[in-house]
Amino acid sequence: MNAFEIIGGKKLQGEIVPQGAKNEALQILSAVLLTEDKMTISNIPDIKDVNKLIDLLAALGVSVNRVNKDTYEFEAKNINIDYFQSEEFKHKGGGLRGSIMIVGPLLARFGKAAIPKPGGDKIGRRRLDTHFLGFEKLGAKFVYDAENNFFNVDATALKGTYILLDEASVTGTANVVMAAVLAKGTTTIYNAACEPYLQQLCKMLNRMGANISGIGSNLLTIEGVERLGGTEHRMLPDMIEIGSFIGLAAMTGSEITIKDVCFKELGIIPTVFAKLGIQFELRGDDIFIPAQDSYEIDTFIDGSILTVSDAPWPGFTPDLLSIVLVTAIQAKGNVLIHQKMFESRLFFVDKLIDMGAQIILCDPHRATVIGLNKQTKLRGIEMTSPDIRAGVSLLIAALSAQGKSVIYNIEQIERGYQDIEERLKALGADIRRVEAQPSH
Repeated sequence: MNAFEIIGGKKLQGEIVPQGAKNEALQILSAVLLTEDKMTISNIPDIKDVNKLIDLLAALGVSVNRVNKDTYEFEAKNINIDYFQSEEFKHKGGGLRGSIMIVGPLLARFGKAAIPKPGGDKIGRRRLDTHFLGFEKLGAKFVYDAENNFFNVDATALKGTYILLDEASVTGTANVVMAAVLAKGTTTIYNAACEPYLQQLCKMLNRMGANISGIGSNLLTIEGVERLGGTEHRMLPDMIEIGSFIGLAAMTGSEITIKDVCFKELGIIPTVFAKLGIQFELRGDDIFIPAQDSYEIDTFIDGSILTVSDAPWPGFTPDLLSIVLVTAIQAKGNVLIHQKMFESRLFFVDKLIDMGAQIILCDPHRATVIGLNKQTKLRGIEMTSPDIRAGVSLLIAALSAQGKSVIYNIEQIERGYQDIEERLKALGADIRRVEAQPSH
């Protein structure tokens, strides 16, 4: 089992380039199935979840050509629809949450699909009902094969319709959009997610010949077209990484420049970190964070304790709440972190408490952080990462702590962050990969 061994307490310095957005990649790569023409996609992050999806596309019959480290060409001319019923697909598709994303495009183009019950992160029950209900509204029929744990889908004649999504799910919206672009007639999706990733997908589909209006709002109108052509697309930088690096700079008192951030696509994220008292300035499209010995959390106007909570875009993304929580540990002041969208995402705080953080876990959704104002350093400990975002939060805590930390289960971190160890080393972090087993 791989682990990271970290000697913390060092100031870092330098430039870091965020990778392409993982959550955008899973949608965009699935969309190559909508056309038999060539698609060129760049700024693809080189991480496990994305590489698994590329493998799955290749196994389906997509011709995949890697042009350079972050750019691929795809041609989905000869798709093997029977591959769905194979044991190999069950194995490959079942081990990857993103595999659900290929269903929409395949239904649209071929009228059928099958999907094993997906796996992925343990952050509460992430339901897939939104996807399936959307497909059913368009006319798809689902048969769950309990014996083999498969959903078989028949969608020979998808028709546009009015769809009110039960939740503004990003992947759910993306999947239904991809199914609707080739359906007959007009589809209206209300309560659609409007994340930048989804806007990116819709803009790309329009370049391919789709007819989608309302992009960026929660009401999308899609006029079905006969066929789609190829195009080129570049992924946005990963906003979760950008937020993680802002938190890392503050916690370690480091001067860091985050390059090419596509600032206008970051929404409320910079504002939330500013509320924690973190200073930064925009230089071109780079975020420069000066070394700060101390940062003070704002209060609300009436003086009451600040609350940071997650909400569907353009609200604050749930993926960054654990980063905000960790960053607040060394701030001056207090903050209530309210994780509304997922239960069990805050269960890693016990590790932070072991390190010396002052945190009260109120319930599975809320934690109060009492800032140490850098008067006391965290101490290094051994810990295990429960999910991708908690893993990076623990990494940030370890880099700011005194002494040695060991983080196990780093496969979870590497599912979402490419070359994280090399990129942190380049900033001066003392981090190395070791083979180790947890002692407990």
